[in-house]
Amino acid sequence: MNKTALVIMAAGMGSRYGGGIKQLEHVGTSGEIIMEYSIYDALKAGFDKIVFITRRDLYDEFKKIIKPAIYEKAEVEYVFQELENIPEGFRVPDGRTKPWGTGHAVLSCLGRVKEPFAVINADDYYGSEAFRVMHDYLAKVDVNARPMTFSMVGFVLGNTLSENGKVTRGACEVGTDGKLLSVHERFEIYRDGDIARARDREGNPVEIPLDAPVSMNMWGCVPAFLDELNSRFGAFLSDISGNELKAEYLLPEIIGNMVADRIATVDVLKSDDKWFGVTYKEDKPFVVESFQRLYEEGKYPKTLF
Repeated sequence: MNKTALVIMAAGMGSRYGGGIKQLEHVGTSGEIIMEYSIYDALKAGFDKIVFITRRDLYDEFKKIIKPAIYEKAEVEYVFQELENIPEGFRVPDGRTKPWGTGHAVLSCLGRVKEPFAVINADDYYGSEAFRVMHDYLAKVDVNARPMTFSMVGFVLGNTLSENGKVTRGACEVGTDGKLLSVHERFEIYRDGDIARARDREGNPVEIPLDAPVSMNMWGCVPAFLDELNSRFGAFLSDISGNELKAEYLLPEIIGNMVADRIATVDVLKSDDKWFGVTYKEDKPFVVESFQRLYEEGKYPKTLF
């Protein structure tokens, strides 16, 4: 059985949340943040290590929030996503303040994560079943297999939309064998009757069925993926002419390209849990109510740690 790590991406600036630090919003029955529910579910599922990807200016806040019981139950590490962490020969474009994206965030783990790992967003609730199926997969995955063997937990698009604004999702095509065929980032997604409307990377309008599977950035990866992220980042930086201030190195697109290049396969895992998260400030009351309901149903204790 492999040891397993949970990598939590918590370095986002929360721009759609009004500039606040949405990852640190208290939403649980005893004032927990969403991330604590993910940690609780991950430890219960059997994960051995927790890795936080954050910013240096948030580090002190994180140290205050992470409960001592978490350090007692698992190995804990912190890594920092920094705009200046780019390959030799490149420089940060003048005026660039936006982080380089989820792929760059996970790249911060290079040299620090050496076991199969799951990647999640700090401000998303995935549900206990999602962590159970992901852990069981990673515990048995062949880390030396080529093509690399990845996994993801897929969610139904209609269950991941916000009533308070547009969102970004990785739209997935899944084969009859349960393997990911392709994933394409879709932007500005919103519900319009019985379909969802969005825009592709070039800004063209697209329609997506509400029952389409989407990535919520819950990926299962082998350690060799970090080297692949590193080798592809330079090519990304070389190809962003004209979009230097906003271009993002995104996990769904990177993994989708690896599938297309036949150097990786992705098993799509299923979970009946409903996703929810805080994208906009107006989402918070619904999230608070949802955690209260989960407590009343007996799925979580009043206090997690």
